[in-house]
Amino acid sequence: MSFSLPETFAKLSRYPLLYPSPSPIHPLPTLTRHLNPSPKAGPTVSLFAKREDHCSPLACAGNKYRKLEYIVPDILASSNPHATLEAKATTTLVTEGAIQSNHTVQVASVARRLGLEAIVILHKATGGGLTASSDKNAFLRTGNVQIARLLGAEVRMLENSSTVDDSDPITPILEELRAQGKVPYWIPSGASLHPLGGLGYARCAFEIAAQEKEHLGENGRFDYVFVACGSGSTVGGLIAGFKMLQKIEAQTRQDEKAEGPIGRKVIGILNSPTKPREYHEGRVLAFARRAAHLIGLDSERDVTPEDVHLDDRFAGTAYGELDPTSKGALELIAQEEGVIVDPVYTVKVMRGVMHWVEEGELISDWSRRLETPSSQNRVNALFIHTGGQSALSAYADIQ
Repeated sequence: MSFSLPETFAKLSRYPLLYPSPSPIHPLPTLTRHLNPSPKAGPTVSLFAKREDHCSPLACAGNKYRKLEYIVPDILASSNPHATLEAKATTTLVTEGAIQSNHTVQVASVARRLGLEAIVILHKATGGGLTASSDKNAFLRTGNVQIARLLGAEVRMLENSSTVDDSDPITPILEELRAQGKVPYWIPSGASLHPLGGLGYARCAFEIAAQEKEHLGENGRFDYVFVACGSGSTVGGLIAGFKMLQKIEAQTRQDEKAEGPIGRKVIGILNSPTKPREYHEGRVLAFARRAAHLIGLDSERDVTPEDVHLDDRFAGTAYGELDPTSKGALELIAQEEGVIVDPVYTVKVMRGVMHWVEEGELISDWSRRLETPSSQNRVNALFIHTGGQSALSAYADIQ
Protein backbone atom coordinates (compact mmCIF):
# COMPACT_ATOMS: atom_id res chain seq x y z
CA MET A 1 0.00 0.00 0.00
CA SER A 2 1.33 3.40 -0.96
CA PHE A 3 0.25 6.90 -0.04
CA SER A 4 1.58 10.32 -0.88
CA LEU A 5 2.60 13.12 1.45
CA PRO A 6 2.43 16.85 0.72
CA GLU A 7 5.64 18.19 -0.82
CA THR A 8 6.95 19.94 2.31
CA PHE A 9 6.35 16.85 4.42
CA ALA A 10 7.75 14.43 1.84
CA LYS A 11 11.05 16.34 1.72
CA LEU A 12 11.81 15.74 5.41
CA SER A 13 14.56 13.18 5.95
CA ARG A 14 13.45 9.78 7.23
CA TYR A 15 15.42 6.61 7.97
CA PRO A 16 13.25 3.49 7.49
CA LEU A 17 12.90 1.41 10.65
CA LEU A 18 9.44 0.00 9.92
CA TYR A 19 8.29 -2.81 7.67
CA PRO A 20 7.68 -1.65 4.06
CA SER A 21 3.97 -2.38 4.46
CA PRO A 22 1.82 -0.48 6.99
CA SER A 23 1.23 -1.94 10.42
CA PRO A 24 -2.00 -3.92 10.12
CA ILE A 25 -5.48 -2.81 11.09
CA HIS A 26 -8.00 -5.46 12.04
CA PRO A 27 -11.53 -5.47 13.48
CA LEU A 28 -12.29 -6.36 17.10
CA PRO A 29 -15.59 -8.20 16.49
CA THR A 30 -16.03 -9.80 19.91
CA LEU A 31 -15.46 -6.57 21.80
CA THR A 32 -17.73 -4.77 19.34
CA ARG A 33 -20.56 -7.19 20.16
CA HIS A 34 -19.73 -7.16 23.88
CA LEU A 35 -19.82 -3.37 24.13
CA ASN A 36 -22.89 -2.78 21.92
CA PRO A 37 -25.58 -4.59 23.91
CA SER A 38 -28.48 -2.75 22.21
CA PRO A 39 -27.42 -2.19 18.61
CA LYS A 40 -30.97 -1.32 17.53
CA ALA A 41 -31.09 1.63 19.92
CA GLY A 42 -28.82 3.72 17.70
CA PRO A 43 -25.64 3.60 15.64
CA THR A 44 -23.29 0.73 16.41
CA VAL A 45 -19.70 1.47 17.35
CA SER A 46 -17.38 -0.77 15.37
CA LEU A 47 -13.99 -1.25 16.97
CA PHE A 48 -10.70 -1.74 15.15
CA ALA A 49 -7.07 -2.01 16.26
CA LYS A 50 -4.00 -0.64 14.52
CA ARG A 51 -1.14 -2.90 15.50
CA GLU A 52 1.88 -0.70 16.02
CA ASP A 53 3.27 -3.62 18.00
CA HIS A 54 3.68 -5.25 14.55
CA CYS A 55 5.24 -2.24 12.81
CA SER A 56 8.96 -3.05 12.80
CA PRO A 57 11.32 -6.02 12.57
CA LEU A 58 13.37 -4.52 15.41
CA ALA A 59 13.04 -5.53 19.04
CA CYS A 60 9.72 -4.96 20.81
CA ALA A 61 8.06 -3.12 17.94
CA GLY A 62 6.05 -0.12 19.05
CA ASN A 63 5.26 3.52 18.53
CA LYS A 64 8.73 4.92 19.29
CA TYR A 65 10.20 3.50 16.09
CA ARG A 66 8.00 5.84 14.07
CA LYS A 67 9.36 8.80 16.00
CA LEU A 68 12.94 7.58 15.69
CA GLU A 69 12.66 7.27 11.89
CA TYR A 70 12.77 11.07 11.67
CA ILE A 71 15.42 11.45 14.39
CA VAL A 72 17.96 8.98 12.96
CA PRO A 73 18.99 11.28 10.05
CA ASP A 74 19.91 13.91 12.64
CA ILE A 75 21.84 11.29 14.62
CA LEU A 76 23.78 10.34 11.50
CA ALA A 77 24.46 13.91 10.41
CA SER A 78 28.18 14.73 10.33
CA SER A 79 27.49 17.69 12.59
CA ASN A 80 24.87 17.63 15.32
CA PRO A 81 23.99 19.88 18.28
CA HIS A 82 25.71 17.51 20.70
CA ALA A 83 29.10 17.49 18.98
CA THR A 84 32.16 18.87 20.75
CA LEU A 85 34.47 21.57 19.32
CA GLU A 86 34.83 19.76 16.03
CA ALA A 87 32.00 18.09 14.16
CA LYS A 88 32.29 14.42 15.01
CA ALA A 89 30.11 11.42 14.32
CA THR A 90 27.79 10.30 17.08
CA THR A 91 29.11 7.33 19.02
CA THR A 92 26.52 6.80 21.74
CA LEU A 93 22.76 7.15 22.05
CA VAL A 94 21.64 8.19 25.52
CA THR A 95 18.04 8.16 26.69
CA GLU A 96 15.95 7.77 29.82
CA GLY A 97 12.67 6.41 31.10
CA ALA A 98 10.89 4.61 33.89
CA ILE A 99 12.14 1.15 34.90
CA GLN A 100 9.96 -0.68 32.34
CA SER A 101 10.25 1.96 29.62
CA ASN A 102 9.38 0.78 26.10
CA HIS A 103 11.10 3.81 24.61
CA THR A 104 14.50 2.93 26.04
CA VAL A 105 14.39 -0.56 24.53
CA GLN A 106 13.58 0.81 21.10
CA VAL A 107 16.39 3.38 21.32
CA ALA A 108 18.78 0.58 22.31
CA SER A 109 17.61 -1.47 19.33
CA VAL A 110 18.13 1.45 16.95
CA ALA A 111 21.63 1.92 18.36
CA ARG A 112 22.37 -1.70 17.42
CA ARG A 113 21.03 -1.11 13.92
CA LEU A 114 23.26 1.95 13.51
CA GLY A 115 26.35 0.36 15.03
CA LEU A 116 26.34 2.73 18.00
CA GLU A 117 26.58 2.26 21.75
CA ALA A 118 23.53 2.87 23.93
CA ILE A 119 23.19 4.06 27.50
CA VAL A 120 19.77 3.62 29.07
CA ILE A 121 19.04 5.63 32.21
CA LEU A 122 16.16 4.25 34.26
CA HIS A 123 14.55 6.18 37.10
CA LYS A 124 13.38 4.09 40.03
CA ALA A 125 11.30 6.95 41.39
CA THR A 126 9.25 7.44 38.20
CA GLY A 127 5.71 6.13 38.53
CA GLY A 128 4.38 3.49 40.88
CA GLY A 129 5.20 0.25 39.09
CA LEU A 130 8.25 -0.57 41.20
CA THR A 131 6.62 0.55 44.46
CA ALA A 132 3.52 -1.56 43.84
CA SER A 133 5.38 -4.66 42.67
CA SER A 134 5.27 -7.70 44.95
CA ASP A 135 8.61 -8.83 43.51
CA LYS A 136 10.80 -5.77 43.21
CA ASN A 137 13.91 -7.72 42.26
CA ALA A 138 12.07 -9.20 39.27
CA PHE A 139 10.72 -5.77 38.31
CA LEU A 140 14.27 -4.39 38.24
CA ARG A 141 15.79 -7.13 36.09
CA THR A 142 13.09 -8.66 33.85
CA GLY A 143 10.84 -7.33 31.11
CA ASN A 144 12.26 -4.34 29.24
CA VAL A 145 15.29 -4.12 31.53
CA GLN A 146 16.35 -7.61 30.50
CA ILE A 147 15.77 -6.84 26.82
CA ALA A 148 17.75 -3.59 26.93
CA ARG A 149 20.70 -5.51 28.33
CA LEU A 150 20.30 -8.26 25.73
CA LEU A 151 20.56 -5.53 23.11
CA GLY A 152 23.92 -4.55 24.53
CA ALA A 153 22.83 -1.33 26.19
CA GLU A 154 24.51 -0.12 29.34
CA VAL A 155 21.69 0.21 31.88
CA ARG A 156 22.08 2.74 34.68
CA MET A 157 19.44 2.98 37.39
CA LEU A 158 18.99 6.19 39.35
CA GLU A 159 17.37 6.17 42.76
CA ASN A 160 15.95 9.68 42.34
CA SER A 161 15.09 11.85 39.39
CA SER A 162 17.65 14.47 40.40
CA THR A 163 21.19 14.57 41.73
CA VAL A 164 22.13 15.59 45.28
CA ASP A 165 22.17 19.29 44.44
CA ASP A 166 18.83 19.02 42.59
CA SER A 167 20.42 19.68 39.19
CA ASP A 168 19.67 17.74 36.04
CA PRO A 169 21.09 14.19 36.48
CA ILE A 170 21.63 13.74 32.73
CA THR A 171 24.18 16.50 32.15
CA PRO A 172 26.93 14.86 34.24
CA ILE A 173 26.47 11.62 32.30
CA LEU A 174 26.83 13.40 28.96
CA GLU A 175 29.88 15.27 30.23
CA GLU A 176 31.39 11.99 31.45
CA LEU A 177 31.00 10.47 27.99
CA ARG A 178 32.54 13.51 26.29
CA ALA A 179 35.49 13.33 28.66
CA GLN A 180 36.01 9.76 27.45
CA GLY A 181 36.20 11.03 23.86
CA LYS A 182 32.72 9.87 22.94
CA VAL A 183 30.03 11.89 21.20
CA PRO A 184 26.67 11.30 22.89
CA TYR A 185 23.34 12.04 21.27
CA TRP A 186 20.62 12.78 23.80
CA ILE A 187 17.06 11.55 23.09
CA PRO A 188 14.56 12.76 25.70
CA SER A 189 12.11 10.37 27.33
CA GLY A 190 9.52 9.27 24.79
CA ALA A 191 11.32 11.39 22.15
CA SER A 192 8.61 14.01 22.60
CA LEU A 193 10.86 16.92 23.55
CA HIS A 194 13.03 16.25 20.50
CA PRO A 195 12.20 18.84 17.80
CA LEU A 196 11.36 16.03 15.34
CA GLY A 197 9.43 13.87 17.80
CA GLY A 198 5.94 14.40 16.36
CA LEU A 199 6.65 13.73 12.70
CA GLY A 200 6.35 9.95 12.82
CA TYR A 201 2.72 10.06 13.89
CA ALA A 202 1.86 12.88 11.53
CA ARG A 203 2.94 10.43 8.84
CA CYS A 204 0.98 7.65 10.52
CA ALA A 205 -2.20 9.69 10.06
CA PHE A 206 -1.71 9.49 6.29
CA GLU A 207 -1.10 5.74 6.59
CA ILE A 208 -4.34 5.30 8.53
CA ALA A 209 -6.25 7.32 5.94
CA ALA A 210 -4.92 5.06 3.18
CA GLN A 211 -5.97 1.97 5.12
CA GLU A 212 -9.50 3.28 5.68
CA LYS A 213 -10.51 2.49 2.13
CA GLU A 214 -9.39 -1.11 2.53
CA HIS A 215 -11.36 -1.67 5.72
CA LEU A 216 -14.28 0.74 5.45
CA GLY A 217 -14.89 1.31 1.76
CA GLU A 218 -14.23 4.24 -0.53
CA ASN A 219 -15.98 6.84 1.64
CA GLY A 220 -15.47 5.25 5.06
CA ARG A 221 -13.25 6.61 7.78
CA PHE A 222 -12.30 6.12 11.40
CA ASP A 223 -14.43 8.68 13.16
CA TYR A 224 -12.54 8.30 16.45
CA VAL A 225 -8.90 7.41 17.08
CA PHE A 226 -7.99 6.38 20.65
CA VAL A 227 -4.33 6.41 21.65
CA ALA A 228 -2.23 6.56 24.81
CA CYS A 229 -0.96 9.92 25.98
CA GLY A 230 2.27 9.69 27.93
CA SER A 231 4.94 12.17 26.90
CA GLY A 232 2.47 13.52 24.31
CA SER A 233 4.03 13.63 20.85
CA THR A 234 2.23 10.54 19.53
CA VAL A 235 -1.08 12.30 20.14
CA GLY A 236 0.29 15.63 18.90
CA GLY A 237 1.66 14.10 15.71
CA LEU A 238 -1.65 12.40 14.91
CA ILE A 239 -3.50 15.67 15.42
CA ALA A 240 -1.14 17.49 13.05
CA GLY A 241 -1.33 14.76 10.42
CA PHE A 242 -5.11 14.56 10.46
CA LYS A 243 -5.38 18.36 10.30
CA MET A 244 -3.20 18.32 7.20
CA LEU A 245 -5.41 15.62 5.69
CA GLN A 246 -8.51 17.64 6.56
CA LYS A 247 -7.05 20.64 4.78
CA ILE A 248 -6.19 18.60 1.68
CA GLU A 249 -9.66 17.00 1.67
CA ALA A 250 -11.32 20.41 2.04
CA GLN A 251 -9.41 21.69 -0.98
CA THR A 252 -10.49 18.64 -2.98
CA ARG A 253 -14.13 19.17 -1.97
CA GLN A 254 -13.88 22.80 -3.01
CA ASP A 255 -12.63 21.75 -6.41
CA GLU A 256 -15.37 19.13 -6.74
CA LYS A 257 -18.07 21.19 -4.97
CA ALA A 258 -18.81 18.25 -2.71
CA GLU A 259 -19.63 18.12 0.99
CA GLY A 260 -17.20 16.12 3.09
CA PRO A 261 -17.57 13.97 6.19
CA ILE A 262 -16.86 14.97 9.78
CA GLY A 263 -13.18 15.03 10.63
CA ARG A 264 -11.45 12.28 12.57
CA LYS A 265 -11.30 12.96 16.31
CA VAL A 266 -8.17 11.94 18.20
CA ILE A 267 -8.74 11.11 21.88
CA GLY A 268 -5.66 10.72 24.03
CA ILE A 269 -6.05 8.56 27.13
CA LEU A 270 -3.72 9.76 29.87
CA ASN A 271 -1.77 7.01 31.62
CA SER A 272 -0.44 8.96 34.57
CA PRO A 273 -2.23 10.98 37.27
CA THR A 274 0.97 12.84 38.23
CA LYS A 275 0.16 16.03 36.31
CA PRO A 276 -3.29 17.58 35.73
CA ARG A 277 -5.01 17.17 32.38
CA GLU A 278 -4.49 20.87 31.58
CA TYR A 279 -0.74 20.42 31.77
CA HIS A 280 -0.83 17.59 29.23
CA GLU A 281 -3.22 19.52 26.98
CA GLY A 282 -0.70 22.35 26.79
CA ARG A 283 2.12 19.95 25.93
CA VAL A 284 0.13 18.09 23.28
CA LEU A 285 -0.95 21.37 21.67
CA ALA A 286 2.68 22.51 21.55
CA PHE A 287 3.82 19.21 20.03
CA ALA A 288 0.99 19.25 17.48
CA ARG A 289 1.80 22.80 16.43
CA ARG A 290 5.52 22.04 16.15
CA ALA A 291 4.82 19.05 13.89
CA ALA A 292 2.24 21.07 11.94
CA HIS A 293 4.80 23.76 11.19
CA LEU A 294 7.34 21.21 9.95
CA ILE A 295 4.90 19.51 7.57
CA GLY A 296 3.66 22.75 6.01
CA LEU A 297 0.67 23.92 8.04
CA ASP A 298 0.12 27.27 9.70
CA SER A 299 0.68 26.01 13.24
CA GLU A 300 -1.33 28.70 15.03
CA ARG A 301 -4.25 28.91 12.64
CA ASP A 302 -4.57 25.27 11.59
CA VAL A 303 -4.11 23.66 15.02
CA THR A 304 -6.15 25.04 17.90
CA PRO A 305 -6.78 24.07 21.54
CA GLU A 306 -10.14 22.69 20.39
CA ASP A 307 -8.27 19.96 18.48
CA VAL A 308 -6.80 18.51 21.69
CA HIS A 309 -9.01 15.96 23.46
CA LEU A 310 -7.55 14.16 26.47
CA ASP A 311 -9.30 11.92 28.98
CA ASP A 312 -7.74 11.51 32.43
CA ARG A 313 -10.34 9.20 34.00
CA PHE A 314 -8.43 5.97 33.35
CA ALA A 315 -4.95 6.95 34.49
CA GLY A 316 -5.33 4.83 37.62
CA THR A 317 -3.41 5.26 40.84
CA ALA A 318 0.06 5.81 39.34
CA TYR A 319 2.07 5.60 36.13
CA GLY A 320 3.11 2.02 35.51
CA GLU A 321 0.93 0.63 38.29
CA LEU A 322 -1.53 -2.07 37.24
CA ASP A 323 -4.56 -1.48 39.45
CA PRO A 324 -7.31 -4.14 39.75
CA THR A 325 -9.60 -2.44 37.22
CA SER A 326 -6.84 -2.28 34.61
CA LYS A 327 -5.86 -5.87 35.33
CA GLY A 328 -9.46 -6.93 34.71
CA ALA A 329 -9.51 -5.07 31.40
CA LEU A 330 -6.22 -6.68 30.34
CA GLU A 331 -7.65 -10.13 31.04
CA LEU A 332 -10.95 -9.36 29.28
CA ILE A 333 -9.27 -8.19 26.09
CA ALA A 334 -6.98 -11.23 26.07
CA GLN A 335 -9.83 -13.67 26.60
CA GLU A 336 -12.38 -11.98 24.31
CA GLU A 337 -10.11 -11.07 21.39
CA GLY A 338 -6.87 -12.97 21.93
CA VAL A 339 -5.09 -9.61 21.94
CA ILE A 340 -2.47 -8.88 24.59
CA VAL A 341 -2.14 -5.26 25.68
CA ASP A 342 0.59 -3.86 27.88
CA PRO A 343 0.22 -3.01 31.59
CA VAL A 344 1.29 0.65 31.34
CA TYR A 345 -0.24 2.29 28.26
CA THR A 346 -2.57 0.30 26.05
CA VAL A 347 -4.55 -1.35 28.86
CA LYS A 348 -5.58 2.13 30.01
CA VAL A 349 -6.48 3.11 26.46
CA MET A 350 -8.70 0.05 26.17
CA ARG A 351 -10.32 0.88 29.49
CA GLY A 352 -11.14 4.25 27.99
CA VAL A 353 -12.46 2.79 24.74
CA MET A 354 -14.65 0.32 26.59
CA HIS A 355 -16.08 3.03 28.82
CA TRP A 356 -16.75 5.45 25.94
CA VAL A 357 -18.66 2.76 24.03
CA GLU A 358 -20.41 0.91 26.85
CA GLU A 359 -21.62 4.07 28.62
CA GLY A 360 -22.87 5.63 25.39
CA GLU A 361 -20.45 8.55 25.58
CA LEU A 362 -19.06 8.00 22.11
CA ILE A 363 -22.48 7.98 20.45
CA SER A 364 -23.50 11.06 22.46
CA ASP A 365 -20.34 12.84 21.36
CA TRP A 366 -20.95 11.77 17.78
CA SER A 367 -24.47 13.19 17.88
CA ARG A 368 -23.15 16.52 19.16
CA ARG A 369 -20.57 16.66 16.38
CA LEU A 370 -23.14 16.16 13.62
CA GLU A 371 -24.22 19.43 12.05
CA THR A 372 -26.99 17.75 10.06
CA PRO A 373 -28.98 14.54 10.61
CA SER A 374 -27.13 11.48 9.37
CA SER A 375 -28.30 8.10 8.16
CA GLN A 376 -24.98 6.59 9.21
CA ASN A 377 -25.74 3.50 11.28
CA ARG A 378 -22.15 2.76 12.24
CA VAL A 379 -19.46 4.81 13.94
CA ASN A 380 -15.91 3.52 13.52
CA ALA A 381 -13.40 3.73 16.36
CA LEU A 382 -9.73 2.86 16.00
CA PHE A 383 -7.60 1.78 18.95
CA ILE A 384 -3.88 2.30 18.35
CA HIS A 385 -1.91 -0.50 19.98
CA THR A 386 1.46 1.12 20.69
CA GLY A 387 3.14 -2.08 21.93
CA GLY A 388 4.79 -2.63 25.30
CA GLN A 389 3.85 -6.25 25.99
CA SER A 390 7.50 -7.02 26.70
CA ALA A 391 7.06 -5.39 30.13
CA LEU A 392 4.49 -7.99 31.19
CA SER A 393 7.02 -10.47 32.58
CA ALA A 394 8.09 -7.87 35.17
CA TYR A 395 4.55 -7.74 36.54
CA ALA A 396 4.64 -10.80 38.79
CA ASP A 397 1.07 -10.23 39.99
CA ILE A 398 -0.40 -11.00 36.55
CA GLN A 399 -1.38 -14.66 36.43
